[in-house]
Amino acid sequence: MTTPKKPGPGYKWMVLSNTTLGMLAAAINSSILLISLPAVFRGIGLKALDPGNIDYLLWAIIGYLIVIAVLVVAFGRLGDQFGRARMYNIGFAIFTAASVALSLMPGEGGSAALYLIIVRIIQGVGGALIMANATAILTDVFPPHQRGIALAVNMVATVGGQFIGLIIGGLLADANWRLVFWINVPIGIIGTVWGFYNLRDHRSRVSHKIDVWGNVTFAVGLILVLTAITEGIQPYEGHVMAWTSPMVVTCFAVGLFALVAFYMYERRIERPMFDFKLFRLKPFAYGNLAGLLASMARGGLQFMLIIWLQGIWLPLHGYSFEETPLWSAIFMVPLTVGMLAAAPVAGYLSDRFGERPFAIGGMLVGAAAFIGLMLLPADFNYALFAFLLLLNGLGTGLFIAPNATQIMNAVPAQERGQASGMRATAVNAGTVLSIGVFFSLMLVGLAQMLPQSMQAGLVAQGMPADIARQVASAPPVASLFAAFLGYNPMGELIPASALSAIPAVNAATITGKTFFPTLMSAPFMEGLKFAFTFSMLLNLISAAASWRAVGKPEAAH
Repeated sequence: MTTPKKPGPGYKWMVLSNTTLGMLAAAINSSILLISLPAVFRGIGLKALDPGNIDYLLWAIIGYLIVIAVLVVAFGRLGDQFGRARMYNIGFAIFTAASVALSLMPGEGGSAALYLIIVRIIQGVGGALIMANATAILTDVFPPHQRGIALAVNMVATVGGQFIGLIIGGLLADANWRLVFWINVPIGIIGTVWGFYNLRDHRSRVSHKIDVWGNVTFAVGLILVLTAITEGIQPYEGHVMAWTSPMVVTCFAVGLFALVAFYMYERRIERPMFDFKLFRLKPFAYGNLAGLLASMARGGLQFMLIIWLQGIWLPLHGYSFEETPLWSAIFMVPLTVGMLAAAPVAGYLSDRFGERPFAIGGMLVGAAAFIGLMLLPADFNYALFAFLLLLNGLGTGLFIAPNATQIMNAVPAQERGQASGMRATAVNAGTVLSIGVFFSLMLVGLAQMLPQSMQAGLVAQGMPADIARQVASAPPVASLFAAFLGYNPMGELIPASALSAIPAVNAATITGKTFFPTLMSAPFMEGLKFAFTFSMLLNLISAAASWRAVGKPEAAH
């Protein structure tokens, strides 16, 4: 097979611009619904916190991430076989078409929510093609001494886009919920046309058969495990969570069995979907471990900060519950600023001095920030809070590009697609895992303290004891999701007839801005200490893995 013509000197910068746009669009879409989902559900006439609608709520948020986590490795291998630029361009086209379909969402109620979930899954297919091949394309066209800064720009778009999506979601949802989906359309059209016109594959491709059974066992296994994690945080037959339910246990068992079967099968065939021999390369193996742990810590931080701000701090400072989604995104801006400031600098310096010091240093800085956040009171001083967010963002920015460079520089050129896919799987699976882990830690803390304080508070305001007991016995996940979505939990949990039966001044107190945050503060902070201690440990282990991620690069430059 003849090698394609070598591109001109300006081609790599065009590739960087287009792939950064693609990664930004995919990343924004992964978080934009976290803030805007209440407005979307109101727009389609669906009450998110009704027991039968919790699944819609979770899968609208998580479905996109699960699809990306499942498919990026397979799509990276397809890029190795059929051309990375070709697969990337197809992904951008699918992503754009799904964005248009979401913008034109028909119907209302459950049917509209199901439409949202299905089309978001299709959009995730496009996002997976983009994420699986963008990093490999960049690694192909940039020489080793410039890869750090190129990957830094790309990683800023990936991680920064997750936080930018929160702000965009809040702003657009306030105007019109359909704008949340329309925002992706012009970006998608520009990126798709630009990519099809300019992006080309300039390396010889390796031809081999598609590993059907490898793809199937991996997809089934990862889908079932991530589904079990998603379903496990919901209440089940009087239990706070559903980790012992037959469905969750079965999904875990079958999923793990499928992943073991995937591993055994892949080691026996000549051209597997994923070559496990890559894990013999220490920078690849430990770099991916470090990336997975850092992603879990980062995802947990995002969810806990949203609940902290929306459920406690903002209402205590006079913001209505309906306003809190937008303002929580605004008050988290220092986190994004820190990351945007540190990532390009770390990428540039890692090209000159090596990746390891920056990857390790970033995780240590992040661990220090988690310790600081644990020591804050529920009603904190914002200046100190903003500093700790900035510090955490700086740590993330120092880590992301050197970590990606460690991984991508380690593998042979012909294997970069699957290596990029595995890196993306680690990052996206880490985000989904963080939801299960951190919500579980928080729910355990809330279940121990919140019911008693809520019942006592309601009785003190004149609520009949039986109704107060009934409201307080509601699964803690209802209060947590209400705070997460910007609803007033008391207004959602207490029947209107019960509120109208007590004096108006007491009803106003119960549904006011300070009643629920005051009840929530002590139980939440107890759970937050467990969650952020876990995040700190994840960062420290990630730093240790980054220290181990040394070895001779195998990439053909």
